[in-house]
Amino acid sequence: MTQNTFNPAQPVEAFDVAQNLSYNWEYGTTRTRLTRLYENAKRDQWNSTERLDWTIDVDPESEVLPDMGIGIYGTPIWERLDTKQREELRHEALSWQLCQFLHGEQGALLATAQIVDAVPWFEGKMYGSTQVMDEARHVEVYRRFIQEKLGKEYPVNPSLKSLLDQILTDSRWDMKFLGMQIIVEGLALAAFGTIRDSTTNPLLRELTAGVMEDEARHVAFGVLSLREFCENLSEKERVEREDFVYEACVLMRDRITNREVWERVGLDPEECIAYSDESEIAKQFRYRLFSKIVPNVKSLGLLSDRQRVRFEELGILQYEGNTTSDVDQDMEEERRIRAGEIAAPVAA
Repeated sequence: MTQNTFNPAQPVEAFDVAQNLSYNWEYGTTRTRLTRLYENAKRDQWNSTERLDWTIDVDPESEVLPDMGIGIYGTPIWERLDTKQREELRHEALSWQLCQFLHGEQGALLATAQIVDAVPWFEGKMYGSTQVMDEARHVEVYRRFIQEKLGKEYPVNPSLKSLLDQILTDSRWDMKFLGMQIIVEGLALAAFGTIRDSTTNPLLRELTAGVMEDEARHVAFGVLSLREFCENLSEKERVEREDFVYEACVLMRDRITNREVWERVGLDPEECIAYSDESEIAKQFRYRLFSKIVPNVKSLGLLSDRQRVRFEELGILQYEGNTTSDVDQDMEEERRIRAGEIAAPVAA
């Protein structure tokens, strides 16, 4: 995958990108679920200035997130830290995590703008335009929380940056969907769910809940669009997309090592990563992440025997048998609507 190094001294990074663009002059709508997603997205737009109470204080040195979420919690390294060092580590760990959300949301903003250009379907362009607004709002709220409440910033993690570069520089719209809507958005939902369920700070909880409302639609957008496209892939095209998915899963697994945090606070990063990889919170996070991604990959026809072997080596094949997703339920509802078995819902 592409690997470009971020240089903080040059914050504006420019790329020459080969970008496909497609008009669609046929304005009739045949993709019922995408049309419903568009209606829901219009209905559920929210203004962070009005919805969130930005006067709420945040003490980043307190347990805004439980200490057990820090990879070295309960280890000999943790026990050696004094009170001040633990407070510093809480601040750094929270700042690192939210900064990666901020960087990922900017990548999603750019990728979704490209999707509006490239996706061939009218309904996809219409829904994609609402996601551009969603992603801009997410960049806004994380930027404001980091700058006003935390006061510390981290550059984009190299693994995340590599995946974003790959997504943004590939001219094919379906590869953007695979990377952004399935992998990155799947990662985001897993991380956001952990934060929403565990944070003690009401501002961070409400901010995360609002973002999650949008992200659930984004994943559905990707699955619904890609299923139709992947049905007609040649064997060579399918193998190429399986390779991309596998490499993206490796990058996302490696992203959660928090190396930058351990280095900033003066701890041995290799020792900390070794403990973190075996921590209960890391196992729970990997479950949340891959329990959603693997079934979606399977539903797209991208989980061949060859892919299963690689997923088994990553320790994530166990999630392929998870129960039917919300997207699958919606697909069944759309099939029944088309078959005339049930009435279509009235648009909001």
